[in-house]
Formats: sequence, C-alpha cells, structure tokens
Amino acid sequence: MRQAFERMFSATPLRLALGVVAILVLGLVGLAFYIGHEANRLMSERAFTLLQSELTALRRSRDAGGIERLGREIDARRTISGFLYRLARNDGHWLAGNLADSVAVPSGSGGTFDYIPLAQQSPPTRLAIGITVVADANHTLAVGIDIEDQRDLADKLRRATMIGIGGLTLLGLGFGWLVSRTLNQRLATINTTATAIMVGELSRRIDRDGSNDEIDTISANLNLMLNRIEELMGALREVSDNIAHDLKTPLTRLRNRAEAALRDPSGVSAFRDGLERTIEEADGLIQTFNALLLIARLEAGAVDDTKRDTDVTSLVNDVAELYQPVAEEAGLKLNCSPVRAIHASVNRQLIGQAVANLIDNAIKYSKIEGVSNSSSTIEVGVTTSPNGDPIIAIGDHGPGIPAKERARVLKRFVRLEQSRSAPGTGLGLSLVAAVARLHDGTIRLEDNAPGLRVELLLRGPRKNIAPNPS
Repeated sequence: MRQAFERMFSATPLRLALGVVAILVLGLVGLAFYIGHEANRLMSERAFTLLQSELTALRRSRDAGGIERLGREIDARRTISGFLYRLARNDGHWLAGNLADSVAVPSGSGGTFDYIPLAQQSPPTRLAIGITVVADANHTLAVGIDIEDQRDLADKLRRATMIGIGGLTLLGLGFGWLVSRTLNQRLATINTTATAIMVGELSRRIDRDGSNDEIDTISANLNLMLNRIEELMGALREVSDNIAHDLKTPLTRLRNRAEAALRDPSGVSAFRDGLERTIEEADGLIQTFNALLLIARLEAGAVDDTKRDTDVTSLVNDVAELYQPVAEEAGLKLNCSPVRAIHASVNRQLIGQAVANLIDNAIKYSKIEGVSNSSSTIEVGVTTSPNGDPIIAIGDHGPGIPAKERARVLKRFVRLEQSRSAPGTGLGLSLVAAVARLHDGTIRLEDNAPGLRVELLLRGPRKNIAPNPS
C-alpha cells in the first residue's frame, strides 16, 4: 500500500495538480482573510460612527435638561433605537438604560465587550461594541451597539471558506489522481512498446486513441520514427546481404587473377598483365564503396549545406554534351533540347552525377536491346511542374523495367535478370533516389513505349526562371 501511494504521489501530473490546488487554496485563504478583514473594518467604522452620532444627540439632551433629562431620553430611546445604554453614578449605582451595571464597557476610544441582555438574565452572552464617556462630574454614560449578528456572519463566512477549501482540495486530489491515472496508462502503453522494441520486436507500434492531443501526436511521431528505423534496419540488413553477395564475385575474380598471374610461366609480362587486371578490379570495388558512402552521406543529409543557386537546364545540357561521344560510339542518338533556363537551389555536383547515372544507364541498356541506330534515340530534357519545380527527364528505347519492379530497382545492389550481363553495381538508381530525397524531390519511373522514362523532380527554393527565348 505504501509503495502504491509513493508511486501515485511521484507521478508528475498528480504533483502538478496538487501544486495548482495549493496555489488556489492559498489564494482563496488570502482572499477570504482580506474580505473578512475589510468587512469587519467597514462594519466597525460604521458602528463607531453611529455611536458618535448617538453620543452627540445624548449630550445635547444633557446640556438642555441635565442628568434627569438625559435619563428620560435614554429610557425613551432604549426601546426603539437598538442601542445599548447605561447611565450610572461614579460609584457605580445604575440610574437608567438597558445595560447591567456589571457589564464592563471600554472607555477611552471604545472597544468590544460581552454582555447579557437584561431581559435574558442568563448566558449565552452577546458581543457588542461601545464606549464609556463622562456625562458630568458625578456621572458616566456608556453607549453600545450589538454586533452579535456581525460575528455570526463572520463565523459563517469562515466555515464556508473552510468547507470550500476542503472541497476544492478533495476535488483537486481527485482530479489529479484521475489525470495521473489516465496519463500513466497512456505512458505505460508507450513504455511497453519501447520495451518490446528493445528486445527485438521492431514491428511493434504505439497504439493511438485518435484524440489528436499532445500524447497522441507524440505517439504518431514516434510511430513514424519507428517506421523509419525499421526501414533503415531492413535496408542495412539488405545492404549487408547484398554486399556479401555482389562483392563476393569481384573479390573472388580479383584473387583468381592474382593467383593465375603467379602461376603463369610467362614471367614479368604475365605478372604485369595480372596486376593491371587486379587494379581494374580494385578500382571497380573502390567505385562501389564510394557510391555506398555517398548514398549514406546523402541519406544522412551531410551535404545539405552545399546547395547553391544553379541553372539546372545548363547543367543538364553540359552533362549531355559529355555523353554525346559515348552515345555515338554505341550507335545511339542523344537528343538534348532545353528551351529555357530554370534556376533552383541544388547541389550542382550531385545533380550532375545523378543525370550522368541516368544517361549512362540509358546508353547501356539501349545498347543491350540492340535497336537500330535510326530509332535508338535518348531524349534528355528539363521542364517544370505546375508549382515551378524543375523536372529532369531522360527517356530511352531499351528493354525498360516492369511496373512491379520499379520500386525495387531504387534500392541498393538491385539488378534485374536482363541486366546481369551488363557492367554495373546496382547502385546507380539508388544514388539518384538519394539525391532526389536530399532535394525534397522524387524519382518516377514510367513506360516510354518502348523503353524507360525517368523523371527527377526537385523541390525546394526556386530562383528566377528565364522566359522562353522563342
């Protein structure tokens, strides 16, 4: 039981609720004290003002007719005015009024006193406020006002305040407990999911209640984060498997060539030829690892700060010009016909490499298909989306990619069966996809009837777009 209470009071929501309740209670206590104090002060001031007025009237009666006139005035007033009076000699002998001679009424500036009404003659006492003054050389006059009702009102206010404070405290405790219990249940769901994920259940997700409050929003974001983590872990496993599978062949080939060179009886010429082939294989492996590292840097956003305002049209045209001789050597026609300058904030080197990968793929697979030179044309162009974002498009008339395989070929080391005979590592399109993601863009693979059309959409800050020269 003790541990349960400790857990309950250690909950942050309950502590916050108790803190708010404590502040409200202190505020109510202070307000009640202030109101009570001010009400008592105002009523006391009013009572003393009435006393002074009554004393002034009685002094006028004394001045007009002496002590006897004053006594008759007191006897007349005590039944209708609501005041308390007592006229007595200096030796204490009672002469007139409705206060017993045994009641001590403060003199000087006055004050409160307890008394028993003459008609009652027995407790309980009542509270009054009054003052005793000198009537003449041989007599004193005490005048007071009953304030028992005022004290009852003050007591009722105090009781109501205490009841309100107690009720508010209980309500705060109950509300805090309810909020703490609700939040703890929801947080327990998150903790349970986190524990399951830590032991290896990466597919577990946090249940949402659909309220769209702060915790539900955090749960949604955590689920998105977990989806991304699971995706990255899956990609890591896939990359590891692909590296083990796809790099085993070139490494084995490299070792076999080195071993063959050692066994070749031709001597130095065989060694030289073997070393040259080994260097070629090593360069291919280095290129593969460089591509992997670049993709990793892109996905981590490590090159995001290198974006600059770039004429995308001019960049694509420059890359196409570099590949014109390669296309002609392969018996292909590379047609690049940009019509206007399109500026955007991009990483020039990465966009250039992505375009080079796409054109290289188009040349490579168009050549494999073996289409006649007259119809083997690779189209390269730059347009804009309805939002003004640059779109780089490369289309070929090669074998194309089946629709069901288009999402898979964007992953690392993925090569389709018809492309196994062509040189490559299966990293070209995955690198292009990483470049697109870095620029908040997308890569889209479409049927070019026949062949493949690749569109690279780049989003982000755009600069001025030059008008069409035509």
